[in-house]
Amino acid sequence: MTARVLVVDDILSNVKLLEAKLTAEYFDVVTAFNGLECLAKVAEAAPDIVLLDVMMPGMDGFEVCRRIKADPKTAHVPVVMVTALDQPSDRVAGLEAGADDFLTKPVDDAALFARVRSLVRLKMMTDELRMRENTGQGMGLIDPAEAMTDSTHSGRILVIEDRAESAAWFSSALEPMHEVTSVDTFEEAMVRVKGGDPDLVVVSLGMRRFDGLRLCSQLRSLPEGRNVPILVVVSDGDHRKLTQALEMGVNDYLTRPVDKNELVARVRTQLRKKRYADRLRHNVQLSLEMAITDQLTGLHNRRYMSRHLDNLVETAKKSGKPIAFVIMDIDYFKAVNDTYGHDIGDEVLKEFAARIAANVRGIDLACRYGGEEFVVVMPDTDVAFAIQVSERLRHSIETTPFPISRDPKTLKLTISIGIAGSEGESDSANALLHRADQALYRAKRTGRNKVVADAA
Repeated sequence: MTARVLVVDDILSNVKLLEAKLTAEYFDVVTAFNGLECLAKVAEAAPDIVLLDVMMPGMDGFEVCRRIKADPKTAHVPVVMVTALDQPSDRVAGLEAGADDFLTKPVDDAALFARVRSLVRLKMMTDELRMRENTGQGMGLIDPAEAMTDSTHSGRILVIEDRAESAAWFSSALEPMHEVTSVDTFEEAMVRVKGGDPDLVVVSLGMRRFDGLRLCSQLRSLPEGRNVPILVVVSDGDHRKLTQALEMGVNDYLTRPVDKNELVARVRTQLRKKRYADRLRHNVQLSLEMAITDQLTGLHNRRYMSRHLDNLVETAKKSGKPIAFVIMDIDYFKAVNDTYGHDIGDEVLKEFAARIAANVRGIDLACRYGGEEFVVVMPDTDVAFAIQVSERLRHSIETTPFPISRDPKTLKLTISIGIAGSEGESDSANALLHRADQALYRAKRTGRNKVVADAA
């Protein structure tokens, strides 16, 4: 894995040693020798991870970390504090400042490289979401996700531990801030995660009844567990299990004996990251939906229909099944806008779209084609059946007035509909659309409020 690592330490020999080790592992290394230089390098060099010393003159590592995490542009960059400080209170102070990990010198090289790779891998997943979100923002579809500053909300924590006294200790340490559930079997753990219950999973790797590492691997293979943070608990000095856990994608770890304050701090950090990633995923999904959806009516838009119509026609050709294309619009809709205003016109369009959606099947593709024109593409449907559906919709529109928010409170409207059916191997999406449009034109020309099929 290639990644850019920013190494920050005021002692030249420490920087050179880490630089040599990381370069030998094919990392791209950038260096800084004080806090201000570090902040400048974070902004300029866009590192994938920062290895930060704590004890530096001027601005210490805690303050540097706080500033990195306070900036929305850099808050997602993982920071690992690598320092000679070795007290639990020091680790908690680093985590409280926003650090993703706190490693005490001398650091085992294998453990350091595994942690760097793990954090970089997780950051790259976030980078992909951020890039997609930026695309949505650039298109004016969504607002940006909030920065990773959420640190007060509780979460649903699943503790997987087969020693009752240990499970009880974790519960007491995390409650009442969090809702904690403990399980002691492989099967129940899988059921809980499949059910989408936990916001974070704590897994003891020292269980006697089953292999905690295998459980972590299985949890990561579940669709429901792919984005749930996993915090493992390992025995101090068990570098093999820790390295394996990090390589398979766990998010964080604690070593026994576990310090309560460190547990609380690491849980809070992971929940904060998860909520940020969840908001990014939500925004990405929202931008995708908005890109293919007409914002007024909630139906698919013309762009989506244009992209899928060719595929639907080709699928119909290969299967030998018919496909019908229905195009409709509201009669004298311009008069509605001119008389009552465009806001009332929008209310009418939304109601019309709702009635279309209520009268078509799940396999049908309903779209707003433009203005007051709407299209329904009906796979596996011949013209005769399309006429039946269209007549039912036309009759519903004619007999049920449209509610509006101003006097006269309801409007009586009618619609005209044109239908075309596929005509075999030589047919195309454009030809189908053109024939349906011509049928709609004939319906308008011959009196409106009627259904006209291309074959008629």
